[in-house]
Order: sequence, then structure tokens, then C-alpha cells
Amino acid sequence: MTDSTHPPRLPGLPAPPPLGASALPPGTYEGSRVLVTGGGTGLGKAVAAEFARLGADLAIASRDPAHLRAAEHELGAFSGEVTMHQCDIRDPDRIAAVVDEVAATGSLPDVLVNNAAANFPVPAEDMSPNAWRSVVDITLNGTFYMTREFGRRHLAAGTPASIIAVGASYAWTGGPGFAHSAAAKAGVKNLVETLAVEWGPYGLRVNGLVPGLMPHADMTADIQEGLESSHGDRDLRQPALRVGAPRELGWAATFLASPYARFVNGHTLVVDGANWQRRDVVGAPVTPVREQLGRGPFAP
Repeated sequence: MTDSTHPPRLPGLPAPPPLGASALPPGTYEGSRVLVTGGGTGLGKAVAAEFARLGADLAIASRDPAHLRAAEHELGAFSGEVTMHQCDIRDPDRIAAVVDEVAATGSLPDVLVNNAAANFPVPAEDMSPNAWRSVVDITLNGTFYMTREFGRRHLAAGTPASIIAVGASYAWTGGPGFAHSAAAKAGVKNLVETLAVEWGPYGLRVNGLVPGLMPHADMTADIQEGLESSHGDRDLRQPALRVGAPRELGWAATFLASPYARFVNGHTLVVDGANWQRRDVVGAPVTPVREQLGRGPFAP
């Protein structure tokens, strides 16, 4: 007899293949160079690793030299070449210098993964102009500057290339508590769709990639605290009944940039187990963002 107070656990989506498995044929990216911004830690590093596993040479860009040193040690275990480049993507001149540095190693990068971004939770009414500018400058402007430089080089050379911009599902839904990031990511999504049409005739593809909850060591403190306070039930908060693995984002990225996706252009692929589409039949009581973030009444 089934205990009605404790119904049997549903299976959810199966676990992914193990770390080290590849989603594409071995050697898919041999002879290719992949530039990953924000690739020194977290999901950016996981994406870079999956390209390297398929034979790519890597160019990793990050503002933080410590992140670059750590990534160089870890990603250097793969057979391809790995170069490290300190770069603040808010600086177009530095971006141009980085692309020069990468090209000097042998060739222009064939793939660009725009992963670098900034984010932190804050109610809109508490957000300073500097906080708004900082997030928008990195997440939207920096993505445009990097994409523009990469695209111009390939347009001038007449060579095909692939660009992936890491986005967020609140580009569609809005992001209470993250107005700066949500607005910037909406801009990134629109940039993907615009440039795919502009540059497609020249052989450049531009696609977006949105991660769901994929725990990793580089997660922001607010997300870490939220996971820790969920008392182990974070899987039950997902329609998949599990969180994602960073390598699953890497597999999606390697597909989008690959020869097997040459007719995929201007698309944003969400890898989150359908969590962003979740709706309850009867909505839960509304908790204002200020309360969710533990802030008192607004005082100008």
C-alpha cells in the first residue's frame, strides 16, 4: 500500500552522461581556435573544456589574473594549445589587442563564446546609477564590443565563423530583483537575432545559449545562499527533478558552433530542463522582492 503522505518520488529527467563524454565526434574542433570570455571559472571554463575535449585550441579571456592562472593549469591538461589573455570587455581597445594576440598565435579564433557578464541582486528602487552602468556595460556593451571586433575581423578576411552569446531566460520573462541584468540580457538576445541576419550572408552565425541552474564553485553568493537554504530540495524545484551539470551547457555550445548546426542561426537555446517555462495552476502568494532579499521598507 502506498503511503499517501509520502508519494513515490518521480524519476525526472535522466542524469547526463559522465564528465569526459563528448556530444560530437572526436576531433570535431581540431584545427579550430575558440575564444571564451569569462572562461577562467565556472560555466565559462566548463564550456571551454568541452571545446578542448573535441580538439580545439583555446584562448581564455578574463579580468582576473588569478582566474587565468587557475584555468591555464586545468585546461592545459587537454592536448590543444591554451593561451590566456587579461581583458576587461568594457574596453574596446583592449579587446582589439586581445584579438591581435590570439591571431598572432597562428590564426583568428573561429568561434567566440561571449560568457563574461556581471550580476547581483538589488531592488530597482535601491539601484544606484553606477550599479546600473556597471552591469549593463559588462553584460551588454562588453558583449557588443567583443562581438563587433570578432565580426569585423572575419568580415574583412572573408572567413566563416560562429558566435555564441550566453544569455538568461529573464530576457523573455523579466527578472525582478535583477532589473539591470535582465534588461542587458534582453539586449543580448536581440543582438543575437539582429546580427544573425546582418552577418549570415557573409558566413557568420550568431546564436544564444541560456543556462539553467547548474551549480558550480563560481556561483554568486546570493545563489549559493539560496541553494544552501533549500535544505537539499533544490532538485525538487526543477521540472526535471534535478539541476543541470555544467558540462551539459558545454555540450550545447559545442553543437551550436559546430558544422552540424550550420543552418541554426539567430536562435537562443535554453538548457534548463524547462524550468523557465514552469507555471503553477494556482500561483503561490507573492513575496515582494525587498522581502525576498531581506530588505526593510524603502527609504529614499
